[in-house]
Amino acid sequence: MVTGGAGFIGSHLVDALVARDFEVTVLDNLEPRVHGAQGHPQLPPNVKFVQGDVRDKAAWEAVLPGIDLVFHQAAYQDYMWDYSKFFHTNVVGTSLLYEVIREKKIPVRKVIVASSQAVYGEGQYDCKVHGKILPGARSQEQLSRGEWELQCPECREPMTNRLLSESHANPYNQYALSKYSQEIAALRLGLANRIPTTALRYSITQGPRQSPYNTYSGICRIFTQRLLAGDSPVVYEDGNQLRDYVHIDDVVSANLHVALDDRANFEAFNVGSGRGTTVLEYAATLAKILGSDIKPVVPGKFRVGDNRHSVSDIQKLQTLGWKPTRDLILIMRDYADWLRASGRSLTGYLEADLQMEKMGVVCGVC
Repeated sequence: MVTGGAGFIGSHLVDALVARDFEVTVLDNLEPRVHGAQGHPQLPPNVKFVQGDVRDKAAWEAVLPGIDLVFHQAAYQDYMWDYSKFFHTNVVGTSLLYEVIREKKIPVRKVIVASSQAVYGEGQYDCKVHGKILPGARSQEQLSRGEWELQCPECREPMTNRLLSESHANPYNQYALSKYSQEIAALRLGLANRIPTTALRYSITQGPRQSPYNTYSGICRIFTQRLLAGDSPVVYEDGNQLRDYVHIDDVVSANLHVALDDRANFEAFNVGSGRGTTVLEYAATLAKILGSDIKPVVPGKFRVGDNRHSVSDIQKLQTLGWKPTRDLILIMRDYADWLRASGRSLTGYLEADLQMEKMGVVCGVC
């Protein structure tokens, strides 16, 4: 079973499972912020689709009997302030999965839970004087002054970001808190009930079918839409923040890998490229691929809750034999080709931008 199987990552996972002759059931609520007004999702033939919500115990009771493997991709992710929805969907929904498995004595062989690089919060840093630091979130006051980089909380000297290790989570925003809580619930309830469970902390996953509606779905969608529509990409902060981008196909292969490897049981793993790219570098590379000479604008705005640098250390999963095989260029080409072929609107970013400004998610430097 793939929860969220009509969505971006879930639908690619469904395709891969069908190609390997699995019988697949999809549970998805078709959240309008992700799917828009679409009706029945386009899924491969013979895939059983159930429209339901992971927050609904009856939905789990209806779909879990007969299931061997659960790929739990369903999640609520956004920049909005509806805090309770993050926890109801991501934490309570996951707890209900284990509750129903136990109550109904369903012999599920393994659960793979989609987590996020967001659990690291502001990340992991080195101070020349004080060593390893897990900094708190940058304050809105600091960001309003245009002070983007982190300083050591002890000596106020600049710090160097580390690759993110699975050993230290430090979540701050509502999405990150809910995903780390989900991880803990899944891994510990899985252990308590002898249900092998693995959590995968995705870096920024990109590629075809990324939602054109969701405000959270990020730089690939927004920058591609803007450039194809003849608009400049809008870069937050100063554009020098580092991010780690991973192709959807590599995320799918990571899911399949841990599903079949008992060494992954009751562990959390980073899934990324292990390489950092600045937002300005991303914008320049994408423009070149699209044949555009449009330059990004850097208006000094920032998104509340964003962290400064996030690049994952992927050695732990590599020791099990997985590795990313697709680079950033392929990510950009695959998404642009899909967007052009899909016939979807290129102006979805306009509504998302207005919504984030209205809700106070995007702010400017004083």
